[in-house]
Amino acid sequence: MKVIIIGAGPAGMLSAIASAQYDNDITILEKMEKPAQKLLITGKGRCNITSSLPIEDFIKNIPGNGMFLYSAFHNFNNEQILEILKQEGVETKVERGNRIFPISDKAKDVQEALLHRLKKLNVKIQTNARVEKILTKENKVIGAIYNENGKEKKLYADKVILATGGKSYPGTGSTGDGYKLAEELGHTITTLKPSLVPLVASQKDKIICKKMQGLSLKNVGIKIKDIQTNKNIYEDFGEMLFTHFGVSGPTILSGSAHLLRYKNIEEKLENNQIVLSIDLKPALSEEKLDGRILRDFNEEKNKSFKNSLDKLLPKKMIEVIVELSKINPDKKVNEITKKERENLVKLLKNLKVEIKDFGTIEEAIITAGGVSIKEINPKTMESKLVKGLFFAGEIIDVDAYTGGFNLQIAYSTGYTAGLQDE
Repeated sequence: MKVIIIGAGPAGMLSAIASAQYDNDITILEKMEKPAQKLLITGKGRCNITSSLPIEDFIKNIPGNGMFLYSAFHNFNNEQILEILKQEGVETKVERGNRIFPISDKAKDVQEALLHRLKKLNVKIQTNARVEKILTKENKVIGAIYNENGKEKKLYADKVILATGGKSYPGTGSTGDGYKLAEELGHTITTLKPSLVPLVASQKDKIICKKMQGLSLKNVGIKIKDIQTNKNIYEDFGEMLFTHFGVSGPTILSGSAHLLRYKNIEEKLENNQIVLSIDLKPALSEEKLDGRILRDFNEEKNKSFKNSLDKLLPKKMIEVIVELSKINPDKKVNEITKKERENLVKLLKNLKVEIKDFGTIEEAIITAGGVSIKEINPKTMESKLVKGLFFAGEIIDVDAYTGGFNLQIAYSTGYTAGLQDE
Protein backbone atom coordinates (compact mmCIF):
# COMPACT_ATOMS: atom_id res chain seq x y z
CA MET A 1 0.00 0.00 0.00
CA LYS A 2 1.21 3.52 -0.79
CA VAL A 3 0.83 5.95 2.11
CA ILE A 4 1.30 9.72 2.16
CA ILE A 5 1.72 11.41 5.54
CA ILE A 6 1.41 15.19 5.49
CA GLY A 7 3.56 16.65 8.27
CA ALA A 8 6.75 15.33 9.90
CA GLY A 9 5.94 16.21 13.51
CA PRO A 10 5.47 13.63 16.31
CA ALA A 11 2.02 12.61 14.99
CA GLY A 12 3.30 12.15 11.43
CA MET A 13 6.40 10.24 12.54
CA LEU A 14 4.39 7.83 14.71
CA SER A 15 1.93 7.32 11.83
CA ALA A 16 4.88 6.23 9.71
CA ILE A 17 6.27 3.93 12.42
CA ALA A 18 2.88 2.19 12.73
CA SER A 19 2.33 2.01 8.97
CA ALA A 20 5.79 0.57 8.33
CA GLN A 21 4.77 -2.65 10.13
CA TYR A 22 2.81 -3.59 7.00
CA ASP A 23 5.71 -3.08 4.57
CA ASN A 24 3.92 -0.08 3.11
CA ASP A 25 5.58 2.37 0.75
CA ILE A 26 5.53 5.50 2.96
CA THR A 27 6.35 9.10 2.06
CA ILE A 28 6.18 11.95 4.55
CA LEU A 29 5.70 15.35 2.93
CA GLU A 30 7.02 18.14 5.17
CA LYS A 31 6.87 21.78 4.11
CA MET A 32 9.72 22.91 6.39
CA GLU A 33 13.39 22.47 5.61
CA LYS A 34 13.81 20.07 8.56
CA PRO A 35 11.33 17.68 10.19
CA ALA A 36 9.88 17.96 13.71
CA GLN A 37 10.80 21.59 14.34
CA LYS A 38 8.09 22.16 16.95
CA LEU A 39 9.31 19.13 18.92
CA LEU A 40 12.60 20.96 19.50
CA ILE A 41 10.93 23.75 21.49
CA THR A 42 8.65 21.58 23.65
CA GLY A 43 9.34 21.60 27.38
CA LYS A 44 11.53 24.73 26.96
CA GLY A 45 13.82 22.79 24.65
CA ARG A 46 13.97 19.77 26.96
CA CYS A 47 10.94 17.90 25.51
CA ASN A 48 8.34 16.79 28.04
CA ILE A 49 7.93 13.45 26.21
CA THR A 50 4.85 12.19 28.05
CA SER A 51 3.45 11.71 31.55
CA SER A 52 4.11 8.80 33.93
CA LEU A 53 0.45 8.73 35.01
CA PRO A 54 -1.49 5.54 34.22
CA ILE A 55 -2.91 5.86 30.70
CA GLU A 56 -6.50 5.77 32.06
CA ASP A 57 -5.76 9.04 33.92
CA PHE A 58 -4.77 10.86 30.74
CA ILE A 59 -8.37 11.54 29.72
CA LYS A 60 -8.92 13.44 33.02
CA ASN A 61 -6.20 15.86 31.87
CA ILE A 62 -7.79 16.50 28.48
CA PRO A 63 -10.59 19.08 28.78
CA GLY A 64 -10.94 19.17 24.99
CA ASN A 65 -12.85 16.02 23.93
CA GLY A 66 -10.79 13.58 26.03
CA MET A 67 -13.17 10.61 25.66
CA PHE A 68 -12.62 10.62 21.89
CA LEU A 69 -9.05 9.43 22.56
CA TYR A 70 -9.95 6.29 24.53
CA SER A 71 -9.16 3.84 21.70
CA ALA A 72 -6.08 5.73 20.53
CA PHE A 73 -4.53 5.63 24.03
CA HIS A 74 -5.11 1.90 24.22
CA ASN A 75 -3.61 1.35 20.78
CA PHE A 76 -0.44 3.19 21.79
CA ASN A 77 0.35 4.32 25.32
CA ASN A 78 3.05 6.22 27.24
CA GLU A 79 5.08 3.07 27.93
CA GLN A 80 5.26 2.27 24.21
CA ILE A 81 6.71 5.64 23.20
CA LEU A 82 9.32 5.32 25.97
CA GLU A 83 10.20 1.82 24.72
CA ILE A 84 10.76 3.10 21.17
CA LEU A 85 13.00 5.89 22.47
CA LYS A 86 14.90 3.48 24.71
CA GLN A 87 15.56 1.19 21.74
CA GLU A 88 17.02 4.23 19.98
CA GLY A 89 19.28 5.04 22.94
CA VAL A 90 17.23 7.72 24.71
CA GLU A 91 17.04 7.16 28.47
CA THR A 92 14.39 9.08 30.40
CA LYS A 93 13.64 10.43 33.87
CA VAL A 94 10.48 11.39 35.76
CA GLU A 95 10.26 14.88 37.24
CA ARG A 96 7.75 16.77 39.37
CA GLY A 97 4.15 16.54 38.19
CA ASN A 98 4.74 13.11 36.53
CA ARG A 99 6.54 14.80 33.62
CA ILE A 100 8.96 12.58 31.68
CA PHE A 101 12.06 14.09 30.04
CA PRO A 102 15.14 12.67 28.31
CA ILE A 103 18.00 12.33 30.82
CA SER A 104 20.08 14.56 28.54
CA ASP A 105 17.46 17.36 28.82
CA LYS A 106 17.73 17.77 25.04
CA ALA A 107 14.64 17.69 22.80
CA LYS A 108 17.00 17.13 19.88
CA ASP A 109 17.77 13.62 21.19
CA VAL A 110 14.06 12.71 20.95
CA GLN A 111 13.80 14.19 17.45
CA GLU A 112 16.90 12.32 16.26
CA ALA A 113 15.76 9.03 17.82
CA LEU A 114 12.44 9.11 15.96
CA LEU A 115 14.15 10.09 12.70
CA HIS A 116 16.64 7.25 13.16
CA ARG A 117 13.75 4.80 13.60
CA LEU A 118 12.12 6.10 10.38
CA LYS A 119 15.39 5.70 8.49
CA LYS A 120 15.65 2.06 9.64
CA LEU A 121 12.08 1.51 8.45
CA ASN A 122 12.88 2.99 5.00
CA VAL A 123 10.36 5.80 5.39
CA LYS A 124 10.97 8.55 2.84
CA ILE A 125 10.85 12.13 4.17
CA GLN A 126 10.46 14.82 1.52
CA THR A 127 11.19 18.27 3.03
CA ASN A 128 10.40 21.66 1.46
CA ALA A 129 7.25 19.96 0.15
CA ARG A 130 4.09 21.99 0.76
CA VAL A 131 0.90 20.04 0.06
CA GLU A 132 -1.62 22.13 -1.87
CA LYS A 133 -4.41 19.65 -2.48
CA ILE A 134 -5.47 16.15 -1.47
CA LEU A 135 -6.69 14.29 -4.55
CA THR A 136 -9.85 12.20 -4.41
CA LYS A 137 -11.88 10.09 -6.80
CA GLU A 138 -15.38 8.84 -6.04
CA ASN A 139 -14.98 10.06 -2.44
CA LYS A 140 -11.75 8.15 -1.87
CA VAL A 141 -8.24 9.60 -1.60
CA ILE A 142 -5.91 8.85 -4.49
CA GLY A 143 -2.95 11.10 -3.66
CA ALA A 144 -1.75 14.67 -3.22
CA ILE A 145 -0.43 17.62 -5.18
CA TYR A 146 2.51 19.35 -3.53
CA ASN A 147 4.92 22.15 -4.29
CA GLU A 148 8.59 21.31 -3.93
CA ASN A 149 10.95 24.28 -4.25
CA GLY A 150 8.56 26.01 -6.64
CA LYS A 151 7.74 22.95 -8.75
CA GLU A 152 4.30 21.34 -8.66
CA LYS A 153 4.39 17.58 -8.20
CA LYS A 154 1.79 14.84 -7.91
CA LEU A 155 2.07 11.74 -5.75
CA TYR A 156 -0.46 8.92 -5.82
CA ALA A 157 -1.40 6.89 -2.76
CA ASP A 158 -4.01 4.55 -1.28
CA LYS A 159 -4.02 6.34 2.05
CA VAL A 160 -3.36 9.94 3.19
CA ILE A 161 -2.73 10.89 6.82
CA LEU A 162 -3.14 14.57 7.64
CA ALA A 163 -0.81 15.46 10.55
CA THR A 164 -0.01 19.12 9.93
CA GLY A 165 -0.41 20.40 13.50
CA GLY A 166 -2.39 23.47 14.56
CA LYS A 167 -1.81 27.22 14.31
CA SER A 168 0.40 27.80 17.34
CA TYR A 169 4.11 28.59 16.92
CA PRO A 170 3.82 29.31 13.17
CA GLY A 171 7.61 29.69 12.92
CA THR A 172 7.91 25.91 13.31
CA GLY A 173 5.55 25.28 10.39
CA SER A 174 2.22 25.13 12.26
CA THR A 175 0.36 27.67 10.17
CA GLY A 176 -3.01 25.96 9.89
CA ASP A 177 -2.54 24.57 6.34
CA GLY A 178 -4.17 21.28 7.30
CA TYR A 179 -7.46 22.91 8.26
CA LYS A 180 -7.81 24.28 4.73
CA LEU A 181 -7.03 20.87 3.19
CA ALA A 182 -9.61 19.19 5.44
CA GLU A 183 -12.22 21.87 4.78
CA GLU A 184 -11.83 21.49 1.02
CA LEU A 185 -12.81 17.83 1.45
CA GLY A 186 -15.99 18.75 3.34
CA HIS A 187 -14.77 18.59 6.94
CA THR A 188 -15.99 20.98 9.64
CA ILE A 189 -13.34 23.01 11.46
CA THR A 190 -14.52 23.99 14.94
CA THR A 191 -13.54 27.44 16.26
CA LEU A 192 -9.78 27.75 16.64
CA LYS A 193 -8.60 29.27 19.93
CA PRO A 194 -5.27 29.54 21.73
CA SER A 195 -4.83 26.97 24.52
CA LEU A 196 -1.99 26.58 26.99
CA VAL A 197 -1.39 30.27 26.47
CA PRO A 198 -0.13 33.09 28.71
CA LEU A 199 -2.79 35.36 30.20
CA VAL A 200 -2.88 39.14 29.71
CA ALA A 201 -3.45 41.35 32.76
CA SER A 202 -5.72 44.41 32.86
CA GLN A 203 -4.02 47.74 32.22
CA LYS A 204 -3.56 48.59 35.92
CA ASP A 205 -2.24 45.12 36.86
CA LYS A 206 -0.03 44.94 33.77
CA ILE A 207 2.12 47.63 35.44
CA ILE A 208 2.56 45.40 38.51
CA CYS A 209 3.39 42.34 36.39
CA LYS A 210 5.91 44.31 34.33
CA LYS A 211 7.78 45.30 37.50
CA MET A 212 8.19 41.58 38.27
CA GLN A 213 8.85 40.55 34.63
CA GLY A 214 10.96 37.38 34.42
CA LEU A 215 10.28 36.38 38.05
CA SER A 216 9.47 32.67 38.28
CA LEU A 217 7.65 31.48 41.42
CA LYS A 218 7.73 27.84 42.47
CA ASN A 219 5.37 26.08 44.88
CA VAL A 220 2.65 28.73 44.81
CA GLY A 221 -1.08 28.15 44.85
CA ILE A 222 -3.21 29.75 42.14
CA LYS A 223 -6.95 30.18 41.71
CA ILE A 224 -8.65 31.66 38.66
CA LYS A 225 -11.98 33.07 39.82
CA ASP A 226 -15.16 34.55 38.46
CA ILE A 227 -15.63 37.31 41.05
CA GLN A 228 -19.23 37.98 40.02
CA THR A 229 -20.35 34.46 40.96
CA ASN A 230 -17.44 33.82 43.39
CA LYS A 231 -16.78 30.60 41.48
CA ASN A 232 -13.36 28.94 41.25
CA ILE A 233 -12.80 28.23 37.55
CA TYR A 234 -9.40 26.61 38.04
CA GLU A 235 -7.12 25.81 40.97
CA ASP A 236 -3.53 24.54 40.88
CA PHE A 237 -0.23 24.38 42.73
CA GLY A 238 3.22 24.70 41.20
CA GLU A 239 5.16 27.12 39.05
CA MET A 240 4.19 30.43 37.45
CA LEU A 241 5.96 33.35 35.81
CA PHE A 242 5.40 37.10 35.56
CA THR A 243 5.76 38.66 32.08
CA HIS A 244 5.71 42.20 30.71
CA PHE A 245 2.01 41.77 29.82
CA GLY A 246 0.71 39.43 32.54
CA VAL A 247 1.36 35.88 33.69
CA SER A 248 2.60 32.58 32.28
CA GLY A 249 4.23 29.32 33.44
CA PRO A 250 2.86 25.75 33.78
CA THR A 251 -0.02 26.43 36.22
CA ILE A 252 -1.20 29.46 34.23
CA LEU A 253 -1.01 27.63 30.90
CA SER A 254 -3.11 24.73 32.21
CA GLY A 255 -5.52 27.26 33.72
CA SER A 256 -5.93 28.91 30.31
CA ALA A 257 -7.18 25.62 28.84
CA HIS A 258 -9.93 25.59 31.47
CA LEU A 259 -10.67 29.29 31.18
CA LEU A 260 -11.28 29.28 27.42
CA ARG A 261 -14.13 26.80 27.97
CA TYR A 262 -15.80 28.86 30.69
CA LYS A 263 -19.28 30.11 29.77
CA ASN A 264 -19.40 33.61 28.23
CA ILE A 265 -15.67 34.02 28.86
CA GLU A 266 -15.14 36.89 26.36
CA GLU A 267 -17.90 38.91 28.02
CA LYS A 268 -16.58 38.17 31.52
CA LEU A 269 -13.03 39.20 30.58
CA GLU A 270 -14.42 42.39 29.07
CA ASN A 271 -16.32 43.17 32.29
CA ASN A 272 -13.27 42.63 34.57
CA GLN A 273 -14.84 39.58 36.23
CA ILE A 274 -11.90 37.18 35.94
CA VAL A 275 -9.22 37.42 38.63
CA LEU A 276 -6.10 35.36 39.30
CA SER A 277 -5.46 34.88 43.01
CA ILE A 278 -1.91 33.85 43.97
CA ASP A 279 -1.13 32.31 47.35
CA LEU A 280 2.59 33.06 47.77
CA LYS A 281 2.84 30.95 50.94
CA PRO A 282 0.42 28.01 50.48
CA ALA A 283 2.17 25.85 53.10
CA LEU A 284 1.37 28.38 55.86
CA SER A 285 -2.01 29.31 57.32
CA GLU A 286 -2.64 33.03 57.87
CA GLU A 287 -1.89 32.55 61.56
CA LYS A 288 1.43 30.77 60.93
CA LEU A 289 2.43 33.28 58.28
CA ASP A 290 1.73 36.11 60.73
CA GLY A 291 3.96 34.36 63.26
CA ARG A 292 6.71 34.02 60.67
CA ILE A 293 6.50 37.73 59.78
CA LEU A 294 6.57 38.68 63.46
CA ARG A 295 9.76 36.65 63.99
CA ASP A 296 11.37 38.32 60.97
CA PHE A 297 10.34 41.75 62.25
CA ASN A 298 11.74 41.02 65.71
CA GLU A 299 15.09 40.14 64.16
CA GLU A 300 15.05 43.32 62.06
CA LYS A 301 13.63 45.71 64.69
CA ASN A 302 15.41 48.84 63.52
CA LYS A 303 15.03 48.22 59.79
CA SER A 304 12.54 50.04 57.61
CA PHE A 305 9.67 47.99 56.21
CA LYS A 306 11.03 48.13 52.64
CA ASN A 307 14.28 46.50 53.82
CA SER A 308 12.73 43.82 56.04
CA LEU A 309 11.26 41.33 53.54
CA ASP A 310 14.43 39.75 52.08
CA LYS A 311 13.91 36.43 53.87
CA LEU A 312 10.24 36.25 52.99
CA LEU A 313 10.10 37.24 49.31
CA PRO A 314 12.20 37.23 46.13
CA LYS A 315 14.02 40.54 45.63
CA LYS A 316 12.07 41.41 42.46
CA MET A 317 8.77 41.16 44.33
CA ILE A 318 9.54 43.27 47.40
CA GLU A 319 8.87 46.71 45.88
CA VAL A 320 5.49 45.55 44.51
CA ILE A 321 4.36 43.99 47.81
CA VAL A 322 5.47 47.07 49.78
CA GLU A 323 3.48 49.28 47.39
CA LEU A 324 0.35 47.10 47.48
CA SER A 325 0.45 46.71 51.28
CA LYS A 326 0.00 50.52 51.65
CA ILE A 327 2.42 50.40 54.60
CA ASN A 328 4.84 53.34 54.65
CA PRO A 329 8.05 51.91 53.11
CA ASP A 330 10.25 53.89 55.53
CA LYS A 331 8.32 52.90 58.63
CA LYS A 332 10.38 50.95 61.18
CA VAL A 333 9.10 47.37 61.46
CA ASN A 334 8.62 47.67 65.26
CA GLU A 335 6.13 50.47 64.54
CA ILE A 336 3.98 48.43 62.16
CA THR A 337 0.51 47.88 63.64
CA LYS A 338 -1.24 44.53 64.01
CA LYS A 339 -3.85 45.68 61.46
CA GLU A 340 -1.14 46.55 58.92
CA ARG A 341 0.45 43.15 59.49
CA GLU A 342 -2.91 41.41 58.99
CA ASN A 343 -3.33 43.22 55.66
CA LEU A 344 0.18 42.14 54.64
CA VAL A 345 -0.66 38.51 55.46
CA LYS A 346 -3.88 38.70 53.41
CA LEU A 347 -1.94 40.21 50.50
CA LEU A 348 0.66 37.42 50.56
CA LYS A 349 -2.08 34.77 50.68
CA ASN A 350 -4.19 36.47 48.00
CA LEU A 351 -2.17 38.53 45.54
CA LYS A 352 -4.66 39.47 42.84
CA VAL A 353 -4.12 39.99 39.13
CA GLU A 354 -7.11 40.99 37.01
CA ILE A 355 -7.16 39.01 33.74
CA LYS A 356 -8.25 40.88 30.64
CA ASP A 357 -7.42 38.52 27.76
CA PHE A 358 -5.69 35.42 26.43
CA GLY A 359 -2.34 35.65 24.64
CA THR A 360 -2.48 35.22 20.86
CA ILE A 361 -2.75 31.87 19.09
CA GLU A 362 0.84 32.40 17.87
CA GLU A 363 2.00 32.45 21.53
CA ALA A 364 -0.06 29.39 22.48
CA ILE A 365 1.58 26.00 22.97
CA ILE A 366 -1.34 24.33 21.27
CA THR A 367 -4.51 25.10 19.34
CA ALA A 368 -7.93 24.27 20.74
CA GLY A 369 -10.47 23.46 18.04
CA GLY A 370 -9.82 21.78 14.71
CA VAL A 371 -11.32 19.01 12.59
CA SER A 372 -14.59 18.03 14.26
CA ILE A 373 -14.37 14.70 16.13
CA LYS A 374 -17.92 13.94 14.92
CA GLU A 375 -16.43 13.40 11.45
CA ILE A 376 -13.59 11.08 12.53
CA ASN A 377 -13.80 7.40 13.53
CA PRO A 378 -12.16 7.32 17.01
CA LYS A 379 -11.06 3.70 16.61
CA THR A 380 -9.07 4.29 13.41
CA MET A 381 -8.77 8.09 13.00
CA GLU A 382 -10.27 7.68 9.51
CA SER A 383 -12.52 10.36 8.09
CA LYS A 384 -16.20 9.46 8.08
CA LEU A 385 -16.58 11.58 4.94
CA VAL A 386 -13.67 10.55 2.70
CA LYS A 387 -12.39 6.98 2.48
CA GLY A 388 -8.65 6.58 2.97
CA LEU A 389 -8.22 9.99 4.65
CA PHE A 390 -6.95 9.89 8.24
CA PHE A 391 -6.16 12.54 10.87
CA ALA A 392 -3.48 12.66 13.56
CA GLY A 393 -2.35 15.09 16.25
CA GLU A 394 -3.20 18.71 16.87
CA ILE A 395 -5.25 19.16 13.68
CA ILE A 396 -8.03 17.21 15.47
CA ASP A 397 -10.30 19.12 17.89
CA VAL A 398 -8.63 17.73 21.04
CA ASP A 399 -6.35 19.48 23.53
CA ALA A 400 -4.94 18.84 27.01
CA TYR A 401 -3.23 20.49 29.95
CA THR A 402 0.56 20.80 30.16
CA GLY A 403 2.54 17.79 31.37
CA GLY A 404 3.25 15.72 28.26
CA PHE A 405 -0.39 14.95 27.47
CA ASN A 406 -0.53 16.83 24.16
CA LEU A 407 2.53 15.03 22.82
CA GLN A 408 1.01 11.69 23.88
CA ILE A 409 -2.14 12.65 21.94
CA ALA A 410 0.10 13.17 18.89
CA TYR A 411 1.84 9.78 19.30
CA SER A 412 -1.36 7.85 20.03
CA THR A 413 -3.54 9.35 17.29
CA GLY A 414 -0.61 9.15 14.87
CA TYR A 415 0.05 5.50 15.62
CA THR A 416 -3.66 4.69 15.37
CA ALA A 417 -3.93 6.45 12.00
CA GLY A 418 -0.99 4.41 10.73
CA LEU A 419 -2.55 1.05 11.62
CA GLN A 420 -4.53 -0.92 9.07
CA ASP A 421 -6.87 -3.90 9.01
CA GLU A 422 -4.89 -7.01 8.23
